[in-house]
Amino acid sequence: MLLMPTKDWRWEFNEEYGQLALSLDTQMSFLTAYKTKMLIPDALKGMKFSVEHAKFYIRMLERLPQLLTLSDAMIVQTALNATAAHFLLKPQMPKSWFFDVSDECVYFDLGKVFQLKNNQQSMLVLVVEVGLQSVLVMNLSAACQLSDNKSLGQFDTIKVMHDRLHPLSRAKQIVAA
Repeated sequence: MLLMPTKDWRWEFNEEYGQLALSLDTQMSFLTAYKTKMLIPDALKGMKFSVEHAKFYIRMLERLPQLLTLSDAMIVQTALNATAAHFLLKPQMPKSWFFDVSDECVYFDLGKVFQLKNNQQSMLVLVVEVGLQSVLVMNLSAACQLSDNKSLGQFDTIKVMHDRLHPLSRAKQIVAA
């Protein structure tokens, strides 16, 4: 069963873990992957889970099962992290140099899934923000080493130019962890 938003949902900063959390009610919170330095100032003060947030979250809940084979819990976790990334993260500069250029032109949109390729590895990413020349994507794969001192964990975000997005192969079924 998928978790649906209520009027009681509220974004809060969890001081104990140093991460953004979504308070679902008085006894339950969902901890996102996002730490202080990544968040806009409003996220640190706490704010309501708005109607706009709910629309985006529900859109992700609807799209993810069409694209990936995930458990309900993983769909909710991915959708909540995507919502936090879309609305509450500081703007980022593109870091496309970590990834190979794609030979194919792709149609990108919020909630679409692509691959980013780097050396001999690839990672599954979800588009969480669209710009004129770049997109902010969230890593759906396990941790991916980008360089000697830079890696992306699951649900971490990175902005890349559109030409770095590789389409998913149609012939294979994609399963995210």
